[in-house]
Amino acid sequence: MPAEAPVDQARPEQLALVYGQAFTELPQDLYIPPDALEVFLEAFEGPLDLLLYLIRKQNIDILDIPVADITRQYMGYVELMKTVHLELAAEYLVMAAMLAEIKSRMLLPRSSEAVEDEEDPRAELIRRLQEYERFKQAAEELDDLPRVGRDLQVPLLPAPQARGRTLLPEVGLDELLLAMAEVLQRAELFESHQVSRELLSTRERMSDVLERLQGGAFVAFVELFSAEEGKLGVVVTFMAILELVKESLVELVQNEPFTPIHVRLRGEVLEESLSEDVVESIAE
Repeated sequence: MPAEAPVDQARPEQLALVYGQAFTELPQDLYIPPDALEVFLEAFEGPLDLLLYLIRKQNIDILDIPVADITRQYMGYVELMKTVHLELAAEYLVMAAMLAEIKSRMLLPRSSEAVEDEEDPRAELIRRLQEYERFKQAAEELDDLPRVGRDLQVPLLPAPQARGRTLLPEVGLDELLLAMAEVLQRAELFESHQVSRELLSTRERMSDVLERLQGGAFVAFVELFSAEEGKLGVVVTFMAILELVKESLVELVQNEPFTPIHVRLRGEVLEESLSEDVVESIAE
C-alpha cells in the first residue's frame, strides 16, 4: 500500500484582511474604544409601530394582547434605546405610562357585576393598534406600486414642429337661410309700392356675381345683394348664388361656426382664371 501523505501543519487562523494583507495576530498597539461596537435597532416610527412589531413578532392575536408580557418587552426596548444613547421622544414614555396603567387596572380585583358593565382596559389600545395597522398596511401597498423615477422611466421625445391646419366648418342650409332672411329684412326698407315691370335674369346675375369674385378674394354674402332692388332682386341674386354653388363654381365658407358667410371662387376655377368666354356662356 502506498505510504500516507504527511499531514500538513495547521495553518494559523486569519483574523482580518487589510489592503490584501492577511493578519493572523492582533497588533500589540491596537486600541478598541468602548463605543466601537454599537447595537443597531430596527427603525420604528413611533410607539404604536414598536407595539405592532412586538405583536407581529410573536404572532399574538391583536384582540387578546397579554399586557404584562408586551409591557415587559416594550420597556426592555426602551431601556435598550437609552443604553445606546438614543434620544427618546416623549410619546414613547407616554405609551409606557399607558401600558403600566392598563396593566395595573387589569390586576385590580373586580366583582362579577363590574366585569359585565366595565369596558376592557385594553379596548382603546386595541382600537388604536388596529387603526394604525390599517394605515401602515395601506402605506406599504402604496410603496410597492411602481413609481415614476424609481421603477419606471418615462421616455421624452421632442415632438416635430407641425403647422396646424384650420378646418373650416361647412355652411349649412339653415345658416344660409338665416343670412337670406337678414337681407330680405334690409330690402323691405327700400321696397317701393310703384308697380313696374323689371326684367331680371338669373343667368345675368350669375355673371355679375362671378365678375365680383374675380381675383379669388372673399366677398361677404350680404354684400352680393342690393337692397335697392327690393325682394325680387334679392331672390334673383340668391338663386344665382345657389346655381353657382350647384355648378361648383363658387363655395361658401365661414371662419368659425355662426360667423358671417363669405363667398369665393372655387380653387380649380380660380386656377383656370375664368375667362370672359365662360362668363358670357353662363350669361347666355
